Amino acid sequence: MDIGTISLVLMLGLVVLLAIGMPLGLASAVLAVLVLVMKFEPGLLMNPLSFGDGILTGRPGSGPLNILAQKIYGLLTDYVLISIPLFIFMAALLERSGIAKDMYSSLNVWLSRTRGGIAIVTSIMAVIMAAMSGIIGGEVVLLGLIALPQMLRLGYDQNLAIGTICASGSLGTMIPPSIVLIIYGLITETSIKALFTASFIPGFMLASFFILYIVIRTQLNPSLAPLPEPEPGEPQGAEKGALFGAFMNILVAGFSAVLALRAAFFTVTGQNALVEGVEPIALGMPNHAVIFGVIFAVSVALALFVFGRERSATGWNMGKGLVAPIVVIGVVMGSIYGGITGITEAAGMGAFAVLVLAIFRGEFSLDLLWDSLMRTLKSTGTIIWVTIGAAALAGAYTIAGGPTYVANAIVGSDLPTMGVLLLMMLILLFMGAFMDWVGIVLLIIPVFLPIVQRLPIEEIGVFGTLEPKYLTVWFGVLFCMNMQVSFLSPPFGPAAFYLKSVAPPHISLTDIFRGFLPFIGIQLIALSVLLLWPPIIEILLP
Repeated sequence: MDIGTISLVLMLGLVVLLAIGMPLGLASAVLAVLVLVMKFEPGLLMNPLSFGDGILTGRPGSGPLNILAQKIYGLLTDYVLISIPLFIFMAALLERSGIAKDMYSSLNVWLSRTRGGIAIVTSIMAVIMAAMSGIIGGEVVLLGLIALPQMLRLGYDQNLAIGTICASGSLGTMIPPSIVLIIYGLITETSIKALFTASFIPGFMLASFFILYIVIRTQLNPSLAPLPEPEPGEPQGAEKGALFGAFMNILVAGFSAVLALRAAFFTVTGQNALVEGVEPIALGMPNHAVIFGVIFAVSVALALFVFGRERSATGWNMGKGLVAPIVVIGVVMGSIYGGITGITEAAGMGAFAVLVLAIFRGEFSLDLLWDSLMRTLKSTGTIIWVTIGAAALAGAYTIAGGPTYVANAIVGSDLPTMGVLLLMMLILLFMGAFMDWVGIVLLIIPVFLPIVQRLPIEEIGVFGTLEPKYLTVWFGVLFCMNMQVSFLSPPFGPAAFYLKSVAPPHISLTDIFRGFLPFIGIQLIALSVLLLWPPIIEILLP
């Protein structure tokens, strides 16, 4: 059977199976078998009794089936895949401990008297949580439980509150350590560390767009975000700024002390000795011990003689809820970019750090551990089964020649380079409204990426030229930005259903999707920036 007919049957079959409610993993596996049969043993469809006479069934385990089995086995045994349940476990612990609530309270202290401050706090908290675990659904639920009641109680516009929570809560797709980026890196054999580095600026750019929108909208229409009444004894104006400065000074002192001790340890043990052909340890050389030691001494002097002990203590009490999240981010991202561990080990260290923090805070219990483990098991099981089914379908379609057929059809359509990319973005946006991101990255990316690699590199984007070695990285970041939109896209945007599960009864799904509209527009602007200015992902890359 020709590949054009197979492609049509595959597309219609996927729509029908998903429409009747079949799980994506099972639907993909069924279609994988159908694709292989249509391509290599079509007679089996008309005469099932011919089983055992063709390429597929004559020698089970050989030929196309063997290639497919090797592909699935290789994907599931990839060491980096272990990081996914570890990040999910870390997110589950964060949700069930009081770390997130204390972080929200500390951020609220500093921004409570700012117009739209609660919404800004929600966005900042979402960024921090995304940088801690890279999980999306849990963030939306947690923000819905903590921030939504407070914003509604203070008289915030309902649409603004809903949009802020769901759009900010979905930032885990863009901000490292994003699980979407990890899966993309596994499928395309792209450096996950490079993907993390490249997504930093686009991710924080999108977050800053959200915050800028909140600030401008609430300044133009103050009724959308009324200011709360000041608490008795609450510091105001310059005094609050001084307290914030004292708190930041203590943080600088703490981190400089840790980095100074780290560099001193490497120096004493001789691990930072310069060796030809080996890169020096980042922030771990002898001169770094001196630099961080001086910074620590200056910070201590500022705390004692400039801010004063009383103000420093007050500032610490107001902001200490931020310390635990910063420590977790430092452990995860610091171990990756400090050259200490890989992605998987960093995920394990982050999960262990959250567990230790929960113990020290007196929040650890066997119920907490059991609930977190069960959620990790359920979420990981879902991802793994979708991965198996979607990888089987993608592999079967690849063996049948599908990606080459689609690539020739699109490239041969005489569309300009930007037209091809826009067509891909429209397809991804459409698929994202109906299908889970795991299925999309496993089914669509193996088809689209070869097409992108055949496009003239100088015609990609409008401003600046992308380096060829970063093409796959750029497309991965672009894909994640697209998936960011899909989390809010009606009719099946998952963020809406996550929030609905914890929202007050009077808030309907229609209300939630209505609140998404301005933020979807902001996401599309950020997506346009990535399309028009691809070199933005190279700013932090070597």
